[in-house]
Amino acid sequence: MSAQTYLAYDYPLLSVFWSMLLFFLWIMWFVLLFRVVVDIFRDDELSGWGKTGWLVFTILLPFLGVFVYVIARGKNMGRREIAQARAQQEAFDARVREAAGGTGRPSSADELSKLSEIRARGDITDEEFRRAKELVLTGHGPAEHAGSTARTPGR
Repeated sequence: MSAQTYLAYDYPLLSVFWSMLLFFLWIMWFVLLFRVVVDIFRDDELSGWGKTGWLVFTILLPFLGVFVYVIARGKNMGRREIAQARAQQEAFDARVREAAGGTGRPSSADELSKLSEIRARGDITDEEFRRAKELVLTGHGPAEHAGSTARTPGR
């Protein structure tokens, strides 16, 4: 009679946790290694020879190279990453503004059409419309100047 062995009995729970911890640390090691390599290439302050030296050091002696790099240049790693994230956000915002229609300031034609609508509703007089139109055409101010002298409806 041969006794069946079960994996659960051969591999106790503590060994499962230990294996999971080692697997997690192994994954974290690769994440750190790739972040260091990316940071080496991202750093504009390093010369080409400096980048080559750090890269060779991290490839030939990976554990020592990565730990020395993190100790020597770790503080600036975070700063460079934040600067890159800000630059990406600014580029994204600029692209969204561009796609949304330019600088965000309405054109003179848009302002004049709004002024015409305000005058048609009776919110401003013809004299206020004329002054606001002159401001828009000379480029000294948007149509909000007319709104500051606008009368309340029903006046």
